[in-house]
Amino acid sequence: MKDEQLVSILMNCFNGEKYLKEAVDSVFSQTYKNWELVFWDNQSTDNSADIFNSYDDPRLKYYYAPEHTDLGGGRACAWPYLRGDFVAILDTDDVWLPTKLERQIPFFDDSDVGIVISDTLFFNENNEKPLYGKDFPAKGWVFEELLEQYFVSLETVVIRKETALKLDYAFDPEFSFIADFDLVLRMSRISKLALCPEVLAKWRVHGESDTWKYPEAFYEEKNRWVKKLVEKNPLVLEKYFQSISKFQNQNDRTKIILTIVQGDRLLAIKKLLSTNFDHWHSWVLLLLCLLPFSKKILLIYYKRKISLNSIF
Repeated sequence: MKDEQLVSILMNCFNGEKYLKEAVDSVFSQTYKNWELVFWDNQSTDNSADIFNSYDDPRLKYYYAPEHTDLGGGRACAWPYLRGDFVAILDTDDVWLPTKLERQIPFFDDSDVGIVISDTLFFNENNEKPLYGKDFPAKGWVFEELLEQYFVSLETVVIRKETALKLDYAFDPEFSFIADFDLVLRMSRISKLALCPEVLAKWRVHGESDTWKYPEAFYEEKNRWVKKLVEKNPLVLEKYFQSISKFQNQNDRTKIILTIVQGDRLLAIKKLLSTNFDHWHSWVLLLLCLLPFSKKILLIYYKRKISLNSIF
């Protein structure tokens, strides 16, 4: 793999000043030097623009969004400005370790590889845990595996732009919270996924993350995503029926948990009974539906996850 191949790093930002400098500094620390950092400012009202523009380097490209959009819309708007052979994504609250690009880019020597990921640390100010540790996920042609149990952490992803261009579109503006999930799944149908078995990035766990703030939105978008997948590719349902069923059941369990937290145990039971009991989680949820203090149990559980005491 030749070093002259350019990596475009996409950083979407809306009021991300709190951790922005740490994220940008981690890009400058890269041992692989041929990169550009495309910063898409989604009409921030804090000091994000000043922080980013305080750096003096021609590899940094600042763009101010003509209108405010959701996250997926912002990624779609920024896509045409990415000039690299490869594309990586780094959000303002995450960081890379110095050898990330140097270690991942050589995996693209395999022309069938369209996605390269690595292990990562989930961290906060008190603790950190590796995502995989010694239990690495599948690699190669992994569409079904990703559909049944999505195992990719965004800050580790590098994609081959040429492969993404074979799709109808890269980032789908119809999705905000799962636009990256959507892109990785669609790319995994036409290319292989490679895994560098090293910790090369860090994903910050905090209560202000969209993952924790908008769980209902993730559920709704995944519901729309699987419907769109089947509508656009009718044969997909037949070919991957079992995997799609597992995906839907897993997503439904998320909705059931949210319904319990909202205090409607009767509705949660009705929803649970309409799903397939294909996982022991379903039986645990049934028990929670019957317990009068289940809402409190789940709230304690989520607080522990954010504190990294019980992240997996």
